[in-house]
Amino acid sequence: MTTLSKMTTKSDSIVLKISECSGHSSGIYTAVVFEEKVFTASADGFVARWNIRLGTQDKFAINIGKPLYSLMVSRAGDFLMTGTNAGDLYIFDLENRSEIKHFVQHQSAIFNMIENEHKNVFYSADADGNLAVWDSTAFELKLFLPLGCGKIRRMSVSKDGSFLAIGGQDGFVRVFDTEYYNEVSLFYAHQDGVSAVTFHPENIEILYSGGKDAILRMWEWKSGTLKKEIPAHNFVVYDILVLPASKKIVSASRDKSIKIWTEDLIFLERIDQRTGGHRHSVNSLAQYSVNQFVSVSDDKRIVTWSVLDKEN
Repeated sequence: MTTLSKMTTKSDSIVLKISECSGHSSGIYTAVVFEEKVFTASADGFVARWNIRLGTQDKFAINIGKPLYSLMVSRAGDFLMTGTNAGDLYIFDLENRSEIKHFVQHQSAIFNMIENEHKNVFYSADADGNLAVWDSTAFELKLFLPLGCGKIRRMSVSKDGSFLAIGGQDGFVRVFDTEYYNEVSLFYAHQDGVSAVTFHPENIEILYSGGKDAILRMWEWKSGTLKKEIPAHNFVVYDILVLPASKKIVSASRDKSIKIWTEDLIFLERIDQRTGGHRHSVNSLAQYSVNQFVSVSDDKRIVTWSVLDKEN
């Protein structure tokens, strides 16, 4: 079943709800965007693909049969990678949906996968604090690092591909160079664990983090200098997205809300059930266009939003 709704929020809002669709039978853990199509991975074991503009699910679907926690589509659009709650990593040919590889390198849930197109690699990270570096052409393991940091929920690659940031359950943010994978920065960021981390897409010196403590923080990461912090949510922050065109920060939380901030973490707007948002935990965000993003949730819905300037 697929549903679609279009609506606007209150007249003074900077957020416009563009569309909503659903079809998964369980909560959606992650979403990625490729060529205006949205791919989602769910606890129901399916990877699905959606035409957000039409509000429909197309005929593309892959059934893994295990809860899926992570998802990635290669920048060239040739391959799709997904990770399960048990640590399986699958690679599929995107055109014909055929399985190319099945790795069992990880022994626990793979929470995040991310590509570094500058280095021709992609990364996977798991609930035991292990980082794997994979050749994105040959699909071979290049490096496996047991970081001993507990669950790794999020990673981020700097715009130039030179650095990889990792948020650990031990509360630390670790930044590695992507040539030799030496640790170039380590700082304590959040009590009870870092659950979200992202480099600013334009200013390579700035990194944002969110934690189980529900706080958002802005860092000069090379020195580990805290620039600003804000108690952002009521529960854990699951994802952070920077929209450089509108110079806005978007945060998503287990408290069922999405919040919009300026780049220096001044609060602008809250999206929740009362304003057409999600009814359960918001698990992941994905940029759809220069000023639009997609959110997915345990409520099984995929919602697309547009972030505007108030003067517009």
